Amino acid sequence: MLTSMRIPLSTLPVFRVVAELQNLRAAADCMHLTHSAVSQQIRVLERQLGFPLFERRGRRVVLNAAGAAFLRSVQAALLQIDEGAQAAAAAACGVEQRLRVTVLPSFAQRWLLPRVGRWHARHPDIALEVDVTQGLVDLKREGFHAGLRQGVGPWPGLVSEKLFETPTSLILVGCAIDARRLVDAPPAAFLREPLLGDRAVWKAWFAAAGLDVDVNPVAQFNDMGLMLQAAEHGVGLTLAREALAADAIRDGRLIRLSPVTVEYEIDQTYHLVYPPALNDWPPLVALRNWIADELAQARQDMEKDED
Repeated sequence: MLTSMRIPLSTLPVFRVVAELQNLRAAADCMHLTHSAVSQQIRVLERQLGFPLFERRGRRVVLNAAGAAFLRSVQAALLQIDEGAQAAAAAACGVEQRLRVTVLPSFAQRWLLPRVGRWHARHPDIALEVDVTQGLVDLKREGFHAGLRQGVGPWPGLVSEKLFETPTSLILVGCAIDARRLVDAPPAAFLREPLLGDRAVWKAWFAAAGLDVDVNPVAQFNDMGLMLQAAEHGVGLTLAREALAADAIRDGRLIRLSPVTVEYEIDQTYHLVYPPALNDWPPLVALRNWIADELAQARQDMEKDED
């Protein structure tokens, strides 16, 4: 009967990478090993188990039935080892701790960035390293402690904590200085103004306002943060999520121009995600508590503005 003591544990990470990439040379490049070293590790593992794990198909190596069964059995253990190593590395940072977080550009620019100073004042011993990207990042592989994501989830292998849900409707905003003259203007008046954003969304907004028209926006951005920045600079009017425009409206950089809204179909729920092994890591606990306090303060500020 096989026991864990007979299986060379050092071969398992190599086995996993080869199984994922289905190519010995690609696995060697990924793990910064030589091709012969990877081949040797697979041979050692197969010899110790007593049966082959892969079928050779030209340059590809594909798991056979035994290999697939073995991978399913060891993946959970390897995941625990990965998480344990990450937790240990995080704990080893000592006094000068660093918290690496991946964030969507719009959330970073419109919500997180204005509050980073308060984070530093509250946690001067924890450096917050923010990586901004539109793509979905593999936290463990890229070395991140947490991520702020938008959507419905779930994200396999990660704890997901719902932060807040933004309304699915978009509001009409413009530069507080240039566009103040348009507050509560009839919908047709906005047709004479430069518009920013998606043509179909604007058409839907005008339809909600009672006008069946086609519009030709002067610019469109793939990031809401950039579009709001353009609106602040007077480039044009835009339709935005209130949660991302709220700070600028409160600070007098943007102004809401109409009570008409349009529904936005993409799910707007924001989540904090992180590996389970870091659940009790003090810097991550500090981040969760700080975000909760900032959200509570933001809600209070929005309620005051509405009164």
